[in-house]
Amino acid sequence: MNSEVNMSLHERLRAVFQEQLPRPHDLEPHLAGAVEETLRHPGNMIRAELAFRLGRSYDLPDASSEFLAVAIEYFHTASLIFDDLPCMDDALLRRGSECVHRVYGEGAAILSALAFINRAYGLLWKSVADAPAEVRNAALEYVEQHLGVAGLLNGQSQDLYLEDHGRHAHVYRQIAIGKTASLIRLALVLPAIVGGASRREICLLERLSVAWGLCYQILDDLKDILHTNEEGGKTAARDAERKRPNLAIAIGMDASVRRAQRLIRMSGRVIATLSEQRSRLAFLADTLERFHGEMQALTCAA
Repeated sequence: MNSEVNMSLHERLRAVFQEQLPRPHDLEPHLAGAVEETLRHPGNMIRAELAFRLGRSYDLPDASSEFLAVAIEYFHTASLIFDDLPCMDDALLRRGSECVHRVYGEGAAILSALAFINRAYGLLWKSVADAPAEVRNAALEYVEQHLGVAGLLNGQSQDLYLEDHGRHAHVYRQIAIGKTASLIRLALVLPAIVGGASRREICLLERLSVAWGLCYQILDDLKDILHTNEEGGKTAARDAERKRPNLAIAIGMDASVRRAQRLIRMSGRVIATLSEQRSRLAFLADTLERFHGEMQALTCAA
């Protein structure tokens, strides 16, 4: 897909992201402010773009693909609001702006995150409304599995309460799979489930999701060390200050880069196999190239 088409998809999904959360005229000002501020900064929308393009690759209608894409982006957005709270990372900046809890208060931030989660489930239901009952059930069970206590919530809790004796690379991997890979799984696997993908394709997409989740976490850990607040658009050096899991700190930057490079190579092999199964999934190589570009830039910085 060329850059012009990519840009139009990005702008399209950004517009849907900003339009799909209802804001009644009498909404309490603090909550209204927190929601509006968050909607003004949707981020890179990479999960939404992946989910939309996966949905279209499996012949889901445009509207269903949009609902699914924005639902996943709303889940991700809510997780960031929670991440930034004083009881979590106590961050100052997110996406280049002051965190909403610092402007509108912790209560309004929490309620705005719940608003995004509530709307995400509504959009998710719309996206699968016309699917057979067994597909709807499989999709909703998958969301519960990866957003619930066995997935994202457990990964976040492990991140918060990691003891010194648990600071080993395999534990960091487990945390990244729960905390980071869960949302990437929704973007890559959920549209395939709704679109009736084969078991083989779902297995390959699962493998790709885990590899990308681990790679994304390594990149994020490296950025926490190497980037300033201005470069990253969020509060930097938080992991070291708050003694949070950071693989780059635990095993060193060079070893982290090598591990990410292995994950990128493995991802390339999985995408090649997926493309043989379904040629319309070849676009996944575009995202892999973005990972590769970020890794090269961080390697130079390191």
